[in-house]
Amino acid sequence: MEFLAKAITVSNDILWSYVLVVMLIALGLWFSVRTGFVQLRLFREMLRLLREGVSHDGGHVHISSFQAFCISTASRVGVGNIAGIAIAIVTGGPGAIFWMWVIAVIGAASGFVESTLAQIYKVRDKKTFGFRGGPAYYIRNCLGNKSAAALFAILISVTFGLCFNSVQANTITLSLQSTFGLDRALGGACITILSAIVIFGGLKRIAHLSSWLVPIMATLYLFIALIIVIMNITALPAMFATIISQAFAPEAAVGGIGAAILTGAKRGLFSNEAGMGSVPNAAATAFVSHPVKQGLVQALGVFVDTLLVCTASACIVLLYDGYADAGKTGIELVQLALSSHMGSLAGVLLSFMVFLFAFSSIAGNYYYGESNIQFFSTKPALLLLFRVLVVGMVAFGSVADLPFVWNLADLFMALMAIVNLVAIALLGRNAFIALKDYSAQKKAGVADPVFHPGQLPDRRGIEAWDEK
Repeated sequence: MEFLAKAITVSNDILWSYVLVVMLIALGLWFSVRTGFVQLRLFREMLRLLREGVSHDGGHVHISSFQAFCISTASRVGVGNIAGIAIAIVTGGPGAIFWMWVIAVIGAASGFVESTLAQIYKVRDKKTFGFRGGPAYYIRNCLGNKSAAALFAILISVTFGLCFNSVQANTITLSLQSTFGLDRALGGACITILSAIVIFGGLKRIAHLSSWLVPIMATLYLFIALIIVIMNITALPAMFATIISQAFAPEAAVGGIGAAILTGAKRGLFSNEAGMGSVPNAAATAFVSHPVKQGLVQALGVFVDTLLVCTASACIVLLYDGYADAGKTGIELVQLALSSHMGSLAGVLLSFMVFLFAFSSIAGNYYYGESNIQFFSTKPALLLLFRVLVVGMVAFGSVADLPFVWNLADLFMALMAIVNLVAIALLGRNAFIALKDYSAQKKAGVADPVFHPGQLPDRRGIEAWDEK
């Protein structure tokens, strides 16, 4: 087991350092140029689209743009946005935060492309009358590669549905134990029951939970960070000066400027998931008149995750004078910083926030697995088995030490991302065509653009759209 754990760690280092980060940055830049930097150019349109309500089609109520945004944000925003940023600062120095911002702006273009493709190639669920889709669907239905599609579906189901949910449950019980002295087995039992109620309730319940829990969760955390910023307003210019100067100072980070760039890239990309292939599974569920709408909404999610939530964590840590000499990292460092800023209530507040972040991630992560299990089969028995496994892994993660599972999840996610990045590189031109059509309709004064699949050079794999 020890040998396997070391092999997985080495594989992670190679994939993240030399393969995945290069692919993500290169494709992000390419998509940014080809779309005319859509992530910046249409930012106001992103905010407008977020307000679109639930749509009705043939008497059926569908997932709205906002609900699909919340499902993806529930998975994006987790304990990594808190503990992960503290780790990035300790490992790569404050300059890592600058590179995290840069990667978010670049990665938003990849997020736009993959979510637009997920909408174009989504399929209708005949039982629920809703939609599902994602990389497994556009790899199989459009590229015609069934083996690669099946590989992706397996990777994302294991990574999100099982491994990541174990880690989230583990973080919740550790936080509750350290703050309240709650036995991890008891805390785990409560988390497992709550998870089962949501998971066995299906997608509609997950969408409903995410639509109110995610805004509350994010708003609370951002409000606390804002209070800390106001309390330390005079130190804010120096904080930003430190971030920018150390982003280009070879001696500033542990391991030099390379460590700052790589750490910022890893934490930014891992946090916002742009290009990873996970978010398109949520994007495909929305009922919209044009695929570009979800592409824009999900690109906005990259900014919310990184430029708001991750930056809030960075402010909490960097505005604490003793962060560099504390000898702590992760949740412990954030806990120490919050205690310094806000006193004894910090532990209770952090535990509550960790619970909200992690539990919403369990719900969002589960959906990604469910969508891809249905890619193989819609038989109730297979879905039931997967749900039981997910609940079981939540229970296991609540009481286990999971460094091995973390590394395994990192490896699976890296492999998953590589498969998706190759696919969207091959299919990207269809997203460009859809964007050109959407922009042309808006320019012509069409308030609500409608997608016509006939404009694409090849209609292979398009099932949920027609010319009506």
